[in-house]
Amino acid sequence: MQLLNKRPESLLDVKMHYCPGCGHGIVHRLVAEVMDELGIRTRTIGVAPVGCSVFADLYFNCDMIQGPHGRGPAIATGIKRSKPETVVFSYQGDGDLASIGMAEIIHTAIRSENLTVIFVNNAIYGMTGGQMAPTTLIGQKATTCPEGRTARQAGYPIKMCELLSTIDGATYLERTSVHTVPGVLKTKAALRKAFQTQLDCKGFSMVEILSMCPTNWGTSLDNPSEATKFINDDMIKVFPLGVYKGGTTEVKG
Repeated sequence: MQLLNKRPESLLDVKMHYCPGCGHGIVHRLVAEVMDELGIRTRTIGVAPVGCSVFADLYFNCDMIQGPHGRGPAIATGIKRSKPETVVFSYQGDGDLASIGMAEIIHTAIRSENLTVIFVNNAIYGMTGGQMAPTTLIGQKATTCPEGRTARQAGYPIKMCELLSTIDGATYLERTSVHTVPGVLKTKAALRKAFQTQLDCKGFSMVEILSMCPTNWGTSLDNPSEATKFINDDMIKVFPLGVYKGGTTEVKG
């Protein structure tokens, strides 16, 4: 019997803690596949700050460090500068990266640190109970805005790829999604390019990935298509997919 697919060596064979329908597990698998294909597992160090993915060290079969909320890029910078031969990535959510960690991500890009950031954007604080995040859409409900986010009260969603694309030190930026099969394939290609950018010593790279959060979006766990529909019908309109820097793919409006 021919084995057509198997668990990546860079992913441990353990049960994950993520909610049903969450996109983190998909992203973990893709990161692990890319590490295997590039042959970088044994020299890779990942950073997981506070958020739904804080226990990512339990799943990746490489050296991992847990970090304080939002400080992933700062920790990754210290690792990369002290051990430049390693491959370093910071794995972060939107509350972590775009709120408390905003200064860290901006200045890491300004310095063009030669590392990779994997940014999972599900437009809400998932770990702490579904509060409004910097990326929460206008009109989207959360525990801290039960009537829906308003621009007057809370401002507009932060668009990280667009923001970082104005920084000279940002080498490669792409926004993808994991709500469809084509989206998953594009996400893997983007992750591979981001890691290759680091291997080629070209500087800062980030992949922003739109991901499902059925639990905190209030969609039915029995009907996961509701969450994928929210990404397709609502999130992509606010966060268009495409390469924002370092490629030839046009950003989709």
